[in-house]
Amino acid sequence: MRSRDRLGHRGSFCCYKLAMSFLDHIERCNAHDLAPFRPWFIGATRTGWVHRDFAPVLARRPDLFVSADVGWRLSDHLATPDARTQAVEAFLRDLAREGWFSAWRDERYPVTSDFQQPALMAMERAAVPFFGIRAFGVHLTGYVRRRDGLHIWVPRRSRTKSTYPGMLDNTVAGGQPEKLGLLENVIKECLEEASIPAEIARQAQAVGAITYCYQSGMELKPDVQYVFDLELPDGFECRSNDGEAESFELWPVADVVARVRDTVDFKYNCNLVLIDFFVRHGLIAADHPDYFAIVAGLRRHPFGPGGN
Repeated sequence: MRSRDRLGHRGSFCCYKLAMSFLDHIERCNAHDLAPFRPWFIGATRTGWVHRDFAPVLARRPDLFVSADVGWRLSDHLATPDARTQAVEAFLRDLAREGWFSAWRDERYPVTSDFQQPALMAMERAAVPFFGIRAFGVHLTGYVRRRDGLHIWVPRRSRTKSTYPGMLDNTVAGGQPEKLGLLENVIKECLEEASIPAEIARQAQAVGAITYCYQSGMELKPDVQYVFDLELPDGFECRSNDGEAESFELWPVADVVARVRDTVDFKYNCNLVLIDFFVRHGLIAADHPDYFAIVAGLRRHPFGPGGN
């Protein structure tokens, strides 16, 4: 088993017990140090953060990236979203050939502080954390009501995945690409990841969002995850459709609560999605000693584009 760094590096495979608490997971997802980072701008808009160890890579392309007193900025001659996207992607493909990214995804994320606002450009998903750009995603908890209480469908990530192999996950989760609506993405991911057909997936309820700012070495993830609940019929079985998960199991909710509370077996941000579910369904009571800190901590304002 590979060891973990203090920030839970993505190369780790965690299957061991560790004394934790709900609040510990929130603190872990917000573990970051901005001291070695400088802001990165497109025009007057701060769009992300660049680590000092990644800065020399940008300095190789002064036609694209300009170092200024306030930080790094994208060259002003790239005046349109499409021009920025195309120029930066060509540079990123060179970095991919040098081995900078764990895997090239061929999936572009919008570069914006607000998913509902026009993007300043789009960027390959694998590169986004190296620029400290806010990424968006959808995370869905699929649950079943039985006489003995709630149960949750819990997948285990494939051990061949390039990120967080073998860890437990939310029922369905995926990054939010450009030019796709949130519910559209939920429906797509439900079918791809858990074999949930569209007629069921459309019943998913948007129930909020969580935010955090998580650092892993040079990578910064000031992300927003849109949260959905989906009540599934008793007897319906989630199954992997795209190989992203090696298995699905239906767990009594008390077992999920205990696994989140007591271990780091779930992928780091999945814990926050489940903690949010526990709060909303009364599984973490209002008289819990950390209740207010938990509720407030799930929606900390991340250091993302346009953030403070």
